[in-house]
Amino acid sequence: MDEPTVTLDVRQLGPVERKLRGALEEQLTSALQAATERVRAGYAGEPVEVVQQQLLAETRAGLHHDIADAWQPDPAELHRVAATIAHQDTIAHHAAP
Repeated sequence: MDEPTVTLDVRQLGPVERKLRGALEEQLTSALQAATERVRAGYAGEPVEVVQQQLLAETRAGLHHDIADAWQPDPAELHRVAATIAHQDTIAHHAAP
């Protein structure tokens, strides 16, 4: 799985956020990647929607509360990451001898 990344839409950012865009993207990406690893490690067959909510909660938990409160992730990207976690687990279980 490609590591998930966060790209902020410049059109939706205020002047301060625009200046901090690179640093914010790095922090959000780092938090999302760490959350992905934790959720993947604890995955126990939950539906994709549950995994998606876990990813969101874990990512926000890894951020400063001001950033976490303001971050509006792309639901399609979170869903893609969650589906990949669930799909990889399904493949791993079917491939096991």
